[in-house]
Amino acid sequence: MKITADSPFLYTATEAYAIDAAAIATGILSIQLMKRAGRAAFELVCERFPDASLISIYAGGGNNGGDGYVLAGLLAQRLFPVQVIALVAPDQLRDEVRQAYEFAVQEGVTVVPPGAQPTEGIIVDAMLGIGLKGAVRTECAAAIEQINTGGLPVIALDIPSGLQADTGAVAGPAVQAQITLTYIGVKRGLLTGRGPALCGELVLANLAVPDSSYSEVSPTAERLHLNQLLPLLATRAADAHKGDFGHVMVIGGDTGFGGAALMAAEAAARTGAGLVSIATRPEHIPAILARRPEIMACGVVSGQELEPLLARPTVLVVGPGLGRSPWSEQMLQQAVKSGLPLVLDADALNILAAGRVVPASVKRDNWLLTPHPAEAARLLGQATAEVQADRFAAVRALQSKYNASVILKGAGSLVTSANETIGVVTDGNPGMATGGMGDVLSGILGGLIAQGVSLADAARLGAVVHACAGDLAAADHGERSLLATDLIPYLGELL
Repeated sequence: MKITADSPFLYTATEAYAIDAAAIATGILSIQLMKRAGRAAFELVCERFPDASLISIYAGGGNNGGDGYVLAGLLAQRLFPVQVIALVAPDQLRDEVRQAYEFAVQEGVTVVPPGAQPTEGIIVDAMLGIGLKGAVRTECAAAIEQINTGGLPVIALDIPSGLQADTGAVAGPAVQAQITLTYIGVKRGLLTGRGPALCGELVLANLAVPDSSYSEVSPTAERLHLNQLLPLLATRAADAHKGDFGHVMVIGGDTGFGGAALMAAEAAARTGAGLVSIATRPEHIPAILARRPEIMACGVVSGQELEPLLARPTVLVVGPGLGRSPWSEQMLQQAVKSGLPLVLDADALNILAAGRVVPASVKRDNWLLTPHPAEAARLLGQATAEVQADRFAAVRALQSKYNASVILKGAGSLVTSANETIGVVTDGNPGMATGGMGDVLSGILGGLIAQGVSLADAARLGAVVHACAGDLAAADHGERSLLATDLIPYLGELL
């Protein structure tokens, strides 16, 4: 996703309204903000679609529709062919929206009710804006369906209609836009859940809102940037030795799943851990040593055999290929018992959710959980759809329940720790939706923690490094053929 926005802060609808109100309190009229929004949309249309044969603007009855009417009037002034498809009858419009409608009509814009589907030019979605909380109404749902099946380029104003600004969830149809022009601040729902798939390229217009207006709110989320996080890794001294950079032990690789543990171990080594070892099923040892002789590979058949090995590591990565067998449960039990910092992934999370091996009474502050939505749902005792309906609430609930640092994976991965603003990962690509990617991430996290990065900081830096490595690998290999191990060579380039 391409994002044209400098500020890292992300806002809920309520926070955006508060900034808007603060700007109005400085003396800016509401109609002025609407005119600025329409002007920003006008400039975007002129820049991207100067030769459009027709611009069809679907307008609702709220301020989003008002932005559309202002855009229509400005386009008509420049003799662009433009029409407004009005979902709300003009006689029902109020206040500034009514003024915007009258401006458009004055400039000669044709305003028509929903009907025939536009067959040429471009579409502008100015229907619902950021106030949507539930499912869209029938007439709007029909318009969304018409837009999505028309095959024309779509610009969404502020947010694609049908997408919820706070969560990135949808409850029914939602507009598929090629470009979303959002106003004042980036809404957090644009960057996670269904947001990245629906908003296309994201462009921000701050509408010349005074900086002081933003101080009225404390954002609950922020975009994570690699360059801002890289300083978390200390410069290495000239006389450094491997013991300075920790020892990661990966515990996993039940029968038939040794590759997962190996991918995590390789990622930990490439991230900069001084030593990396694997505790796995004995039958996997020859393959591990043949591929990566730098990894210390230990075959263990029981938790009792694992226990003495836990005196050496700095951090444990538990879960890649772990499975859910009695052997798997013994491995996790010993890892938790060790008291060492833990990165838990995959089946370690599923065993944790079952509550047998790690009782709910166990409280610790040195573990990092990395669930995908289905694993998060098991940990919270919810349905996956509930997690996806509000990913921000889910990641907060996980952090609170387990007193852990948490990465909730998926499009727009969310990262948080205790008392911390939720970080949103905006790097990454659909090619990363393939087996083994989570194993590589868990290894990266272990490698960072081994080098002295706190679990909270490792979660933020590791999630972004993983996503950026995926983008570099996709640029060279293509998204469709991307493999998890393709990311590993790029870790050194990034770090």
